[in-house]
Amino acid sequence: MWRRIGHQPKIKAGHEPQAGQLKTLGSAREAAMTYPLELSVFQSFPVLEDMGHHIKEVGAQLVKKVNAIFQLDITKNGKTILQWTIDLKNGSGDSYPGPARLPADTIFTIPEPVFMELVLGKMNPQKAFLAGKLRVSGKVLLGQKLERVFKDWAKS
Repeated sequence: MWRRIGHQPKIKAGHEPQAGQLKTLGSAREAAMTYPLELSVFQSFPVLEDMGHHIKEVGAQLVKKVNAIFQLDITKNGKTILQWTIDLKNGSGDSYPGPARLPADTIFTIPEPVFMELVLGKMNPQKAFLAGKLRVSGKVLLGQKLERVFKDWAKS
């Protein structure tokens, strides 16, 4: 069912942060627009970034059709190298790097080469899932809606 990945331990009373341990954070919108330099070395990053621009343009329509939050865990050699969230459940939709801010309906764990083949339409997602090339947790059937989002993005 659900598996918690990389959770932070709870802060206990009496463990206040030391001076210099806190940093000022900007608004959530600002944080979503700033990407660490190392993300740009992944093949999947420009695709996800472009998909994010597409979601900003047609997100309200997609929210009506899809109504789900997807978290994509892109892996390389079995380790998660990039997490990306596609929120098509709230507001006019959003796409941002990192884990889902609200509970994700479906979490996909996909090796980067398989992800690239999926978004470029070279691989059928259902066949990839049945062949064990990607893992899905949560509401598995919502994967079909994400496939439509990929196809809609590819047309644009």
